[in-house]
Amino acid sequence: MNRFKILLNNLGPGLLFASMAIGTSHLVLSTKAGAQYGWLMIIPILLANLLKYPFFEFGVRYTNVTGKSIIEGYRNRGKSYLWLYAFITLATSIATPAALCSITAGLLINILGLQGVGIATVALGLFLFNSIILIIGKYQLLETMLKFVVPTLFVALFITTFLAFSQGPITPVVDFEPPPFFDKLGILFIITLIGWMPTAVEASSWLSLWTIEKYTIQHHRPSLREALQEFNVGYVVTAILAIFFLAIGCLTLYGSGTELSTNGIVFADQVINLFTTHIGQWAYLFIAVAAFATMYSTCLTNHDATARIGIDIINLLIGKGNSRESKRFYSFGILFISVMSLIVLFIFNSNMGLILAIATGVSFVLAPIVGYMNLQNVLSLDLPLSDQPTKALQLLSYAGIIFLTLLALYYGYLLIN
Repeated sequence: MNRFKILLNNLGPGLLFASMAIGTSHLVLSTKAGAQYGWLMIIPILLANLLKYPFFEFGVRYTNVTGKSIIEGYRNRGKSYLWLYAFITLATSIATPAALCSITAGLLINILGLQGVGIATVALGLFLFNSIILIIGKYQLLETMLKFVVPTLFVALFITTFLAFSQGPITPVVDFEPPPFFDKLGILFIITLIGWMPTAVEASSWLSLWTIEKYTIQHHRPSLREALQEFNVGYVVTAILAIFFLAIGCLTLYGSGTELSTNGIVFADQVINLFTTHIGQWAYLFIAVAAFATMYSTCLTNHDATARIGIDIINLLIGKGNSRESKRFYSFGILFISVMSLIVLFIFNSNMGLILAIATGVSFVLAPIVGYMNLQNVLSLDLPLSDQPTKALQLLSYAGIIFLTLLALYYGYLLIN
């Protein structure tokens, strides 16, 4: 009981990580994996969660032991590390907040039947709502909200998955032939799934900054063991929910012959409608709540993280030292992200898919480099030997770096040929 109470007190960064990671990679990619390829896709999902685990764990480990963000660790390794991470952040933060908010807005329009309202209008409302929450409540309100949102998401998705299992898989259409796994499209999809499951590797720095904020607010730094325990809970939840979404795709769509949309908004709407067709209209509430909670929690945490990371990087590049000195710029960062995202949404809405593809492509290709940078941080003299990762975890991280490198190279080869 005492351990559980300690876990609840430390709950925060791992919870935010879970809510951030359980987004497009789960609602769209995991569901589509099950819908198109069936249960075999559980292998790449589990493999991705296993091989990426060390890189996110290192973000918590470095911050817990040193009291500094892992981005400060990049700077300590050399300015080139910091500039490289700044480039990755710039590439991914241009379109991602706008894209996530537009998907969330589109989903909200479909759920509430607001077809007469434009996505940009609803997105504006979401950005204003997010800004008010984050500026007034800051980290504490964000954490408190997600302590309700994430359990709601988990319960709704658990019930949805249970209903899907109780109803059983759909009857495949006549002459249904599953698509091949190892043609160009199949391999490209598997690579994309692994690349974004549970999320991009550079999100380890988001986790690091949330950890610092948690420690600052509670005026207490838990032991490394307790900090990693809290993170592990959040990480396991992301993996379990990915399997839930895979199951929903397998049971309600696999073999249906339905042509799945490549548009995230349309695809989410397809999943909701097909699920209710299969189970019954009475079950609409559960999948709708699960889908919206999935995207909104990601939208909100991404907004917060993008502002924090941008301020932290600028602060370190101009030599201001500790990132905590720039906390007074947080509100400005939140508003700046809102305004820039709305500009991107209005100007580049028709090309949002292309912009996001470029941003995520940069993130994916450079993922093994970020993983290597994280490993260098936790093996440096910044951490005493007793707090450095075990040999087994180091070997797992090297395996992850090699695996992600091979994926990135093959991904580039497939795109060129």
